[in-house]
Amino acid sequence: MGEGHPVFTYRMISPVQDIVYAYYRRHARLFPWRETKNPYRILVSEVMLQQTQTERVVGKYEKFIARFPSFSTLADASLQSVFKAWQGLGYNRRAVSLKETAVRVIEEHDGILPKDLNALMKLPGIGRSTAGAILAFAYGIPVAFIETNIRRVFIHFFFSEREDVKDSEILPLVEQTLDRENPRDWYYALMDYGAMLKTKLPNPNRKSAHYTRQAPFEGSNRQIRGMILKLLLSLGPLREGELIGKLNREPSRVHTILHEMQREEFIQISGATVTIR
Repeated sequence: MGEGHPVFTYRMISPVQDIVYAYYRRHARLFPWRETKNPYRILVSEVMLQQTQTERVVGKYEKFIARFPSFSTLADASLQSVFKAWQGLGYNRRAVSLKETAVRVIEEHDGILPKDLNALMKLPGIGRSTAGAILAFAYGIPVAFIETNIRRVFIHFFFSEREDVKDSEILPLVEQTLDRENPRDWYYALMDYGAMLKTKLPNPNRKSAHYTRQAPFEGSNRQIRGMILKLLLSLGPLREGELIGKLNREPSRVHTILHEMQREEFIQISGATVTIR
């Protein structure tokens, strides 16, 4: 398992598999993305679930799929229409990345989402965790990956007396416990067990070396960015002065944020008029 990492035997690991699967058989959560193996729909759900609670994603996911049912419809859509469908999920960069990924899949992969981990990770906004989830849930390929609920399960069972647990210590255990015949259900089981732990115990993820508290949303630049997009979506192009007046925020701060959003290609600023790209 690597020098300095604790060694766990099969006899130590096997009961955990039984516990997690037993819980899943009784308490499996039902989500629309669990009812499909369509790679496009799995991709959409996984990008939406990055940093967003499942309860908030459910309704948005179904409406988004109805509006953009395929890679081609998303690739051909205007960014404005994508932002409208994304409203309420936050972290709008994900919407841009998802549209850019749809374009790349059409242009570079003949409209088929790759079945290769490295190829997936070259697409916009897709890291190791999202790529691993896509392979497991869409293609049934057993790839070890870690996300927040999975991390919580392994810290709870194997590192409960430790602090600063690294993902590099957890990943070999994920590999050892992986149900290679049915990675899809195994990962759903891990995620459901991890979600349960969060409600029953002090969050085990606080023992992770990678744990950080999310910065407050209220008053943040992220909140202002969302407000800017919401105003532009509802009212259309606005002059910078109008935006500042409606936001009721410090003008220099709004100005800085607007130019950041322009560099990131969320918006265009022509003269003093601001529009969605």
